[in-house]
Amino acid sequence: MSATVPVSPATAAGTPEPHYTAAEKRHRVFAIMAASSGNLVEWFDFYVYAFSALYFAPAFFPKSDPTAQLLNTAGVFAAGFLMRPVGGWLFGRVADRLGRKTSMLISVTMMCGGSLVIACLPTYAQIGAWAPFLLLVCRLFQGLSVGGEYGTTATYMSEVALKGQRGFFSSFQYVTLIGGQLLAVLVIVVLEQLLDEAELKAWGWRIPFVIGAIAAVVALLLRRTLHETQTAESKANKDAGSMSALFRNHKAAFFTVLGYTAGGSLIFYTFTTYMQKYLVNTVHLPIKTTSYVMTCALFVYMCMQPLFGMLSDRIGRRNNMLLFGALGALCTVPIMMALQRVQSPVMAFVLIILALAIVSFYTSISGIVKAEMFPPEVRALGVGLAYAVANAIFGGSAEYVALGLKSLGHESAFYWYVTVMMVIAFFVSLRLPRQAAYLHHDH
Repeated sequence: MSATVPVSPATAAGTPEPHYTAAEKRHRVFAIMAASSGNLVEWFDFYVYAFSALYFAPAFFPKSDPTAQLLNTAGVFAAGFLMRPVGGWLFGRVADRLGRKTSMLISVTMMCGGSLVIACLPTYAQIGAWAPFLLLVCRLFQGLSVGGEYGTTATYMSEVALKGQRGFFSSFQYVTLIGGQLLAVLVIVVLEQLLDEAELKAWGWRIPFVIGAIAAVVALLLRRTLHETQTAESKANKDAGSMSALFRNHKAAFFTVLGYTAGGSLIFYTFTTYMQKYLVNTVHLPIKTTSYVMTCALFVYMCMQPLFGMLSDRIGRRNNMLLFGALGALCTVPIMMALQRVQSPVMAFVLIILALAIVSFYTSISGIVKAEMFPPEVRALGVGLAYAVANAIFGGSAEYVALGLKSLGHESAFYWYVTVMMVIAFFVSLRLPRQAAYLHHDH
């Protein structure tokens, strides 16, 4: 089925908004909170590894150059990133065949298990090469889990959200995604105030993983209360969770989602994770100042998501995406060039917020704009796999490409690379239907 499936005249003309009782509204809002709480925990657990690597690297790798130790831990982190497409496929299939709730329960359980095992792992000094091997296995499980989390949660939150407010409610997926990263940073900062470096390297690094495991148990209990949004009829459909059915009937939709997710993932990681290094290496702001700037910027960015989600409910998902592609293409190079010359942390913060506002046109509706492209029997698979593939290739490589071009003396080439991907995102977004082909009639 084409990504630009025409809608019926009745749909195009609009349908009356459903009437929700107060109890029904409360139930759906609680379901959004329960689903998104698991998303927050998943991302906290996934990123706390990166933020605490400085302290546990010596415990898992032989005494050597500190840079080599960090490269080893970064390699394990990257391996977790590469598992995302597998997770997107596996959990998408589970969600479409066995139900969204089942998939979300399995993914958060796996993340909990991974964090708990890392917290208890013996060190290299105790068990030798088994220590880094077991660390890698844990990260592969966590990468698999977080790869499946996005598609299933996006699908569930889109299906359970109140009609007419789906953009607003679905935006909480990125609120919790960013919130998970912020909480991971906050836990490390608090531990740095309470413990000295020797204590953090000896045992303190285990604390964030214990916190993550406990939080995952809470999220698991909340998710157990959820009601399933996948119907028995949809689960029984012979095409449910089928890769062949996805590419046979919805190939155009899949590649449309892949196209704008590639640009969306690239620009998201450019102005979030890579930006911290950019402010230090290129702008030459002090490391502590950079941490304050980025923490404040991420907090504001998190708060912007519901506002841009509400905007999409007013102007339509397609217009949100077209604004994202156009503004991203026009403003990326000027913003990056202006940041190069900036001297004031306040001005750097303003420029980053401007960039993140543009990114918010996409991230606020990232889940719903994908979910509306697929029917329920392949929705979680289509959303999860397209996101995970584009994210692993373009999002996961953003930092490496940027730093690689800088080392070759062509740093500005990265700005143009992001710009080209934004142009592609704009043209791909033109393929989006003016009225959603799916989810539109669901109450």
